[in-house]
Amino acid sequence: MPSPGMGGGADRGAEPEREAERRKRRAQFLRELAEARQLRDRVQPRRAKTARLRHAMRMRTFRW
Repeated sequence: MPSPGMGGGADRGAEPEREAERRKRRAQFLRELAEARQLRDRVQPRRAKTARLRHAMRMRTFRW
């Protein structure tokens, strides 16, 4: 009977580590995504400009 309680405690102890690892991976992914976006903007300036204009239009028409 004590095994489920102990197992639950062990899972809870490992959960913050898993959460920290997930956040680390997510931060790395977002950094790489931003870097890729910057590279694409440098390589394809016309497409980047239209994307910027489209985004600006979306922001203007968005209702807060």
